[in-house]
Amino acid sequence: MPESAQTTLARWAQASYEAGFETPVAEEVVPPGLNEETVRLISRKQGEPQWMLDWRLAAYRRWTEAAWPRWSSLTLPEIDFQAISYYAAPEQGAGEALDPRLIETYERLGIPLREPAQQGGSGSPRTAVHAIFDAAPVATTGQAELARYGIVFCSLAAAVQQYPELVRRHLGSVVPPADNPFAALNAAVFAGGTFVYIPEGVECPLHLSAYLRLNARCAGQFERTLIIAERGSTVSFLEGCTAPRREECQLHASVAELVARDGARIDYTTVQNWYPGDEHGQGGVFTFDTKRGLCAGDRSRIRWVQAETGAALNWKYPGCVLRGDEAVGEFYSVTLTRGYQQADTGTKMIHQGRNTRSHIVAKGIAADRGQQSYRGLVSVHPEAERARNYSQCDSMLMGAECAAHTFPYIDTQSTTAQVEHEATISRISDAQLFYCKQRGIGEEDAVSMIVSGFCKEVLQRLPAPFAAEAQRLLNLPLDQSVG
Repeated sequence: MPESAQTTLARWAQASYEAGFETPVAEEVVPPGLNEETVRLISRKQGEPQWMLDWRLAAYRRWTEAAWPRWSSLTLPEIDFQAISYYAAPEQGAGEALDPRLIETYERLGIPLREPAQQGGSGSPRTAVHAIFDAAPVATTGQAELARYGIVFCSLAAAVQQYPELVRRHLGSVVPPADNPFAALNAAVFAGGTFVYIPEGVECPLHLSAYLRLNARCAGQFERTLIIAERGSTVSFLEGCTAPRREECQLHASVAELVARDGARIDYTTVQNWYPGDEHGQGGVFTFDTKRGLCAGDRSRIRWVQAETGAALNWKYPGCVLRGDEAVGEFYSVTLTRGYQQADTGTKMIHQGRNTRSHIVAKGIAADRGQQSYRGLVSVHPEAERARNYSQCDSMLMGAECAAHTFPYIDTQSTTAQVEHEATISRISDAQLFYCKQRGIGEEDAVSMIVSGFCKEVLQRLPAPFAAEAQRLLNLPLDQSVG
């Protein structure tokens, strides 16, 4: 029986840097460097209207003036933005069939680009796939079936052409270019993004997935995702990424904007397994992502679930603005750093509506020389009567040179709010392993079992087949794991 969508997603993520292959296709890569002409070139290649170009240029000017963030705990080498190519795409003429080597690439990664009607058996979840290769969308499945429900699932570039008023109304409404330097950079040069629109009262019949392949040497990836769920609608969105091994570092700076109207529900699942660099800390992907959801309507809900196991450097704080009354924001995350990986991640929950609720569970595992920080913000505005938040941040150390830090920031301006935060840090002890050995459990299986139990609260939020595969992504070597 064919694999389920979630199993495919996780197996593809596992392959992302184990396979490490480069796809031998002809690509158009613009010369390195970032200036107004680069922005105009990217806009021109995507056939954008003048309003879109103006929006990009304003974002570029803001980027040139933006102050670099100094508050993170990352040891960040200087990034030469003029040495990066900001647009790369497979060479393909209009009307030509998809290059067979591109199809083979996704097949090798476990992502067959076949229509949902050809997937699985009865009861198996089916997935529509939007495959992105560098800056270009190369395939989108499931569009005909989704169109019967009025659902739009396409590239953001196509949405600018076909649904300009819808895009113009929402683009930058949740993550404006002024938010941070990387949001401004993305707004100026984004390409290869995804657009989703769910009409009122519609439950999306398919999982929607975006698969990102960063392939070109010396190029960055700057996709942008925009999801709009109208009143009473629901959608589940899965996201993953892959890149070949490179000696040089590569830059990834994405933006995701989610909008949920009255009673709408959005589930956004990410498995991030970019190449983390070699055993000496050379190479790897630097990822700076800005992801935010707006619960604009009453009783709306947005849930973020993520497994962060790759990238040499990871900077990401998915969050929710709870504007509607009784809106709910949830965040469940597992972050693994090993070798020389660094991660400064967390979430932001902004309570504005009455009776809003947020729930945060963050699990961090630091091994070898891995460094990681949880940085969270819970803000309760004065008008957010009876708002409630619960935050749980747990870290596990597996080595003498690793480190984990927690930086919670709580700003409560409502006397009726209830905010709770707890944090723990632990190691795998000799006593725990001895207890397992006494019951016939080998040391390697014991470590795996302890790590699995530590992450259980997050993994159980994932679809069951994906949770089983995601657990394998968290397997660690035993060297220096006990202390």
